[in-house]
Amino acid sequence: MSLGLLFVWIISVSVLCSFASLYVRRFGRPDALIALYVILVTFANLAAGKIIGFDLGFATYFAPATVVVFSVTFLLTDIVNERFGREETQRMIYIAIACQVAVIALSQLVLRAQGAPFFENQGAFEVIFGSVPRVVLASLLAFTISESADAYLFQWFRQLTKGKKLWMRNIFSSLPSMAIDSIIFTSIAFAGIIPLMPIIIGNIVIKWLVGVVDVPFMYLSRAVLGKSENLTR
Repeated sequence: MSLGLLFVWIISVSVLCSFASLYVRRFGRPDALIALYVILVTFANLAAGKIIGFDLGFATYFAPATVVVFSVTFLLTDIVNERFGREETQRMIYIAIACQVAVIALSQLVLRAQGAPFFENQGAFEVIFGSVPRVVLASLLAFTISESADAYLFQWFRQLTKGKKLWMRNIFSSLPSMAIDSIIFTSIAFAGIIPLMPIIIGNIVIKWLVGVVDVPFMYLSRAVLGKSENLTR
């Protein structure tokens, strides 16, 4: 994937967050942000098995094709944290975890169901959904630790800066959390299948790029939502 197309991906997914923020402003509830969060996490897990190259011009990095999609979830946690506080953010994370457990169960039901005599795509289903349990379990562990760390660090920086320097808490909460997620997820999901280090490095580089590009969208979402004055939630 070229650098230009990568930026189109990042901006397109990030714009969805801004539209979800408009819903929140209209109804005063985080429902749309939570729904988008669950969709992005679920899709990222289902398609994580495809590894692609990201050509940044000076180097090519390898990572799951959905790394951009998943990286934007850190923006969503920061948006919810900024407007509704850490408790609401943690609730959103728990909802996403429950949904991933449901994905494992449902994918196994589909795989084990007897296909019709004329159905010829069982092999394709096994390739796509056969790795789902391992990928989702890896994601659940990495997800729980990294997203919770992001929520905690964001709130800690928010209190430290007394609600100022949004860019600082956005970057310095997301970047360490993204690195943690990349190391844990890749080590569990792909151990014994593909070389780990290139994927870990690629994951971290692309996620950090997404984290930096998403800073303006964080400001845009806060402008749409309005600033919360509660610094302790």
